[in-house]
Amino acid sequence: MERILIFGGSGFIGHRLFRELDPYFDVYGTFCFKSAFENNQRFCPFDLRTESPIHIIKQLRPTIIISALRSDFAEQIIFHDILSEYSSKNNIKLIFLSSANVFDAFTNYPSYEHDKTLSESIYGRLKIKIENRIMRMPKKLWAILRLPMVFGAQSPRVKEIKTQLSERIPIEIYPTSIINVTSDRQLTRQVHYLINRNKTGIFHLGSKDVIHHNEFVEKLVSGMGDLSPVWKHVYSSNSDRYLAMLQRDNKLPKYLQFNSEQVLSDCLGLHSPE
Repeated sequence: MERILIFGGSGFIGHRLFRELDPYFDVYGTFCFKSAFENNQRFCPFDLRTESPIHIIKQLRPTIIISALRSDFAEQIIFHDILSEYSSKNNIKLIFLSSANVFDAFTNYPSYEHDKTLSESIYGRLKIKIENRIMRMPKKLWAILRLPMVFGAQSPRVKEIKTQLSERIPIEIYPTSIINVTSDRQLTRQVHYLINRNKTGIFHLGSKDVIHHNEFVEKLVSGMGDLSPVWKHVYSSNSDRYLAMLQRDNKLPKYLQFNSEQVLSDCLGLHSPE
């Protein structure tokens, strides 16, 4: 049985992955600040600001490491340098959760798995730097999973929107931004498949369609039953800009492909037919 260690296991995505994978694999996670995990024997305290990941890896001896950590950018680079070097030397597979922001300098069209990466944002450049380091590992030992905006009934994004609605705070929407999306439910099912099939390489784990940001959020709020939200329209440009990445070279099976309407259903506690 595979033994999986999720760095960032107490975060929203990391914890959803833990819950999806735990019934099928020997899974462990790390936490930093959340005391709710202190008595969970499957979770280990870890603070990358003061610790090296080597000690916990030697202790747990995972066959697969999933990196879902969030932290200071400089610390993340050092952490992934250590992680990728140790994984290479010890034949440990490394799965890195990246972002659509590695393409945020390209605005005229969606991006695909092997397109050149280029970013105007600090966050996107961080992800590119870590991706490039991981891609120097042996091909059989890594998978880069690029994610769009992640939603879900209990996601931070949806919780924030609910708070904004209840407190009548303006909700930012971007009428010229064309995106694709995912939910925690869709994402964790896809990651489970990739681990089961021992897939390697670059994968884009977003919806197969694209949608304007404002249209998606407006549909979400409408589904929540609020007919009088306060909107704040934010225009990053005068024309449409894509921040979407689609599957072309590494397509997942049809039952793991989904559209933005299914993501909306997940956010509203409904499950559309597969």
